[in-house]
Amino acid sequence: MGWQGALIFLRQLMLPTSSSTQPDRATSVSPISSTKYPLLIALLVASLLVWIKPLISTFQLALSNDGYTHTLLILPLSLALMFYEREPVSSKLAASKWLGYGLLLGAVLLRFMSGLHTIGLTEIGLSLSMLGLVLWWVGTVVVCFGSAVFRSLLFPLCLLILMVPLPERAVDTVREALQHQSAAATAFLFRTAGVPVAREDVYLSIPGLDIEVARECSSIRSSTMLVVTTLVLGHLFLVSWWRQVVLVVISFLLSVAKNAVRIFVIAELGTRVDPGYLNGRLHRQGGFIFLGLAILVEIFFLWVLKRGEFRAQKSFPSTHCG
Repeated sequence: MGWQGALIFLRQLMLPTSSSTQPDRATSVSPISSTKYPLLIALLVASLLVWIKPLISTFQLALSNDGYTHTLLILPLSLALMFYEREPVSSKLAASKWLGYGLLLGAVLLRFMSGLHTIGLTEIGLSLSMLGLVLWWVGTVVVCFGSAVFRSLLFPLCLLILMVPLPERAVDTVREALQHQSAAATAFLFRTAGVPVAREDVYLSIPGLDIEVARECSSIRSSTMLVVTTLVLGHLFLVSWWRQVVLVVISFLLSVAKNAVRIFVIAELGTRVDPGYLNGRLHRQGGFIFLGLAILVEIFFLWVLKRGEFRAQKSFPSTHCG
């Protein structure tokens, strides 16, 4: 079972009838010419040799900074999607040498630029280097299997872009935006609940408690996890691009909402039930609970969008051939 079982269950949940509106992606793969494997292995090994230092630096950054934790999940998630969406490809192996080798050349140039003395040790250098690695992997797919396979695996390959670490200044900008929006949303919840609240920037004051929506309260780690999860779910279960965009926008709103609900619940429990909640396990380790609730809400909206998509397909059936 594992992740495949979970995806199959969600697919059955989203489909209004027992008949699938899309072909089963988990079909068996036709045999691929064995001459492709030596080149594939050689190019992948070369990428590890050339990019080993940037890879290690990226993983260390992900382990030490919660703004980059999601990068640890991108590669296994992308590989899982490639396996899940695999199709018979023996008829799609027409080479696209010019495009593939162009991507490989671009990757080498980015790696060279990232190694220059002026930027080699900076965040920009790491970003350029990891972008080069992603281009190398994409180019490897094109060189070995052709542009048709590349197009069929476009989403999981593009997902690899999320492995490229943004400069810390950009991450701090996102974190600050989450702080301020979370503070505003929390103040709204207090007012809606009839609790007197005064807000100044990221500071809130309610009877018996002063609250600072600190950097840690931005929950950037769980917010990025939610957005990545939403991207994958939208790709797997929605066809129309605008519904996928709507779902991603909802994930951004839920990122703020879950932070606000967490702060509101802890503050209310701490002032009305037991002050121990203010520094208890729910405060320190309860983020995954609110992330889980946000994902459930996201799945509900996904179901609504999928039902609308299915009704639209029934009302306006496709007339094209193929």
